Amino acid sequence: MENKDKALNASTPATASTSHDDSLQRLDRLSGIAQRLLDRCRERGASQAEVSCSEEAGLNVSVRMGEVETVEATRDRGIAVTVYFGKRKASASTADLREESLDATVEQACAIARHTEDDDAAGLAERELMAADVREFDGWHPWTIEADQAVDLALACEAAGRERDPRIENSDGASFGSGSSLSVYANSHGFLGRERGTNHSLGCALIAGRGEAMQRDGWYSYALAAEDLESPAAIGRRAAERAVSRLSPRQVPTGEYPVLFSAEVARSLIGHLVGAVSGGALYRKASFLVGSAGTKLFPEWFAIEERPFLTRGLRSSAFDAEGVATREAPLVKDGVLQRYVLGSYSARKLGLQTTANAGGVHNLQVAANAGDLDSMLLGMKRGLLVTELMGQGVNTVTGDYSRGAAGFWVEDGALGYAVDGITIAGNLRGMFNAIEAVGSDVDPRSHIRTGSILVERMTVAGES
Repeated sequence: MENKDKALNASTPATASTSHDDSLQRLDRLSGIAQRLLDRCRERGASQAEVSCSEEAGLNVSVRMGEVETVEATRDRGIAVTVYFGKRKASASTADLREESLDATVEQACAIARHTEDDDAAGLAERELMAADVREFDGWHPWTIEADQAVDLALACEAAGRERDPRIENSDGASFGSGSSLSVYANSHGFLGRERGTNHSLGCALIAGRGEAMQRDGWYSYALAAEDLESPAAIGRRAAERAVSRLSPRQVPTGEYPVLFSAEVARSLIGHLVGAVSGGALYRKASFLVGSAGTKLFPEWFAIEERPFLTRGLRSSAFDAEGVATREAPLVKDGVLQRYVLGSYSARKLGLQTTANAGGVHNLQVAANAGDLDSMLLGMKRGLLVTELMGQGVNTVTGDYSRGAAGFWVEDGALGYAVDGITIAGNLRGMFNAIEAVGSDVDPRSHIRTGSILVERMTVAGES
């Protein structure tokens, strides 16, 4: 490859293609098992049933200070059977594909169901909602990489970082991972969906400085296809630059300031929204956004779209975990929450219909109204850029938000000095309404695709 900052050098992408891909044959086998299990559930009197079958394989290596620490190859499989006898539900699972074990799993599920209580919300999703089109979205890119090649990539990544700056004197290590998964979901409505996917990652964490002045930071790349990963050299250099930039941190005086969340931490704000509008939290009355569908939560320009059909999207799928057909749909439009995030069970508990989100959301896209990070810093002029969040201080019942943070003080639209040992606080409802800008600097390493997010003002607890 000519551009070594965009490709992984000789180890990819040539060897990222598979010499013998039997994934379709293995999916056929899992599909056959699922159908046989459904037949057995029906024979034992179940009014409805569903079966999930999966196979996973992976290779993970880690190195530190030029030495190999771990090499791990994994291979897992699982079969889960859920039966319904009217409104009584029970599940059982196994990893053993022998016929006698599969029979025992069905028997166990049926036996448990006879002792459960009726649940009016139990049952499969409605038959008419099942997906008819179960196409793939270019998420299958297996990598036939050997362990020694994987080690070489991790070593090269760490070496590039350690050589980048003389202030990098230690390392927290580098790691490489590559995995593949096959899954089949089938139910007694006659639905059968098959999916296959891959994921690959490379990253390292480095330590700059000495003694009590040491600072740690890192970088990683994550993709479904090997050719979409950043090169080891680029990852290592960026990890080094991030670690060095955090040297000699200060605190800021306690006060209220504009806070700009960099893209890699901004997605957590959207994650809190998703958690608060998810069915389980809503029907349990454990969310500060109960009854908020149709209300304005964000500025009028703000929008979030769910896009399940993106090519190489990290969460692309034609159907959800219950076989319901997914669809492109707004979550937030013109600042107004359009709907909740529901599977069939939570929808019934709320008297609503599933939104095809059993198992989670599919590729949320947050609309940008600003440019890249540099332009957002210029627009903010003075305030705090947050690049790391610590702790779990978010109360989804009240929306209260308080988390440890680190980042940089911004003065006159430019980075001033590193900051750590501070806490940022607010309430999510107020923070959502106070979003002033979303950047175009989207972090591609998550299914929540957002750029940096600028909140007009938050409480920052630093120096007294």
